[in-house]
Amino acid sequence: MEAKEKLLWSIALPGFGQILNGKLTKGILLIFLEILINVQANFNEVIILSFQGEIVSAIEQTNYQWLMFYPCLYFFAIWDAFKDAGGGKERYSFLPFVFGAYFVTVGLIYSSNLRIFGLLLGPVWLPMLFLIPGVGIGLLGKLIARLG
Repeated sequence: MEAKEKLLWSIALPGFGQILNGKLTKGILLIFLEILINVQANFNEVIILSFQGEIVSAIEQTNYQWLMFYPCLYFFAIWDAFKDAGGGKERYSFLPFVFGAYFVTVGLIYSSNLRIFGLLLGPVWLPMLFLIPGVGIGLLGKLIARLG
């Protein structure tokens, strides 16, 4: 199984990539942490409300103190599965994952009051939007570091 395939399984659920890589303890721990944070943050309900366009209700249902842990856990699990499968052998290959996690977290921090073109995007859509510049800056940083 290729590194990219394990990366995609880890996107589906943190810990799956680790299990496919034969790292059972790490995989089970990541799955446990994902479920714990998901339940404590009420994240599934928040996702449903966000997809239904009920952003204010999604914000009200969110336990931000728990949800703030999610981006780092999520992106660590993705990077770790990719790295353990033989991907990311280049120097600084972790940068897109780190900056992605950082920008998603910043998006989460501002998700209850930042409006984009007058729209309140909430704790699902705004962090997802912030992922784009995060990964972009991480890729740019990786390129600059490689050239320097």
